[in-house]
Amino acid sequence: MRKAGSQYKLPIPDWPEDERPREKLMTLGPFKLTDTELLAILLRTGTGGHSAVDTARELIRAAGGLAKLAEMNYHDITNLKIKGIGNTKAVTIAAAIQLGRRIQSDSAQTGDQIINSAEVVARIFGPRLRDLKKEIFMVVMLASNNKLLKSSVISEGVLNASVVTPREVFREALLATAAAVILIHNHPSGNLEPSQEDIRITRQMVSSGNAMNIPVLDHVIIGGAGYTSLADRGLLTAA
Repeated sequence: MRKAGSQYKLPIPDWPEDERPREKLMTLGPFKLTDTELLAILLRTGTGGHSAVDTARELIRAAGGLAKLAEMNYHDITNLKIKGIGNTKAVTIAAAIQLGRRIQSDSAQTGDQIINSAEVVARIFGPRLRDLKKEIFMVVMLASNNKLLKSSVISEGVLNASVVTPREVFREALLATAAAVILIHNHPSGNLEPSQEDIRITRQMVSSGNAMNIPVLDHVIIGGAGYTSLADRGLLTAA
């Protein structure tokens, strides 16, 4: 009998029970399944003579591997034009990827999380921002004892001062009654060097924060597995 790694010409429900991905997971646990089989469980069904396992295998191949697939959003997945991957399945995969990022991020937090260094910022928010293909700018709001109150995405896309404005940043801070804020954004290139625009936005935010008595404690850039703190570099000056 051929194993599940080969392409059965039968739908998965007609496979031997011990080779169906869902049944394997229930009886043997997830560690016994391949990446393709785990992804097939999310897809649920195949199409046109191809099983969910076949479709999952093709998706991973087209993406360039599982790690590359994990960098993709809904639009990236649909743009691969994989037969059998429509809107619903692309949304399911994108949601699973985002849940994985958030689980990794949340696992780095403790109850009443205190943000006292750029390292802590990167540990918590790095998993959500690293490896993304577009820039995300976030503001983290802190209480007077540096306890994390909440975080909010301010913009998605190219980072510039016309998009990221003090009005948006400090409106969120005022709504959260924050005593201080930390700015975060990612560099999709992985380059950790702050650009001139990064520095200009930072100085603009520092000036606005000083005027509102809501200081900007840091601006952390996430790139790949690393990070850069503009505070540590002495770049946290007002415009």
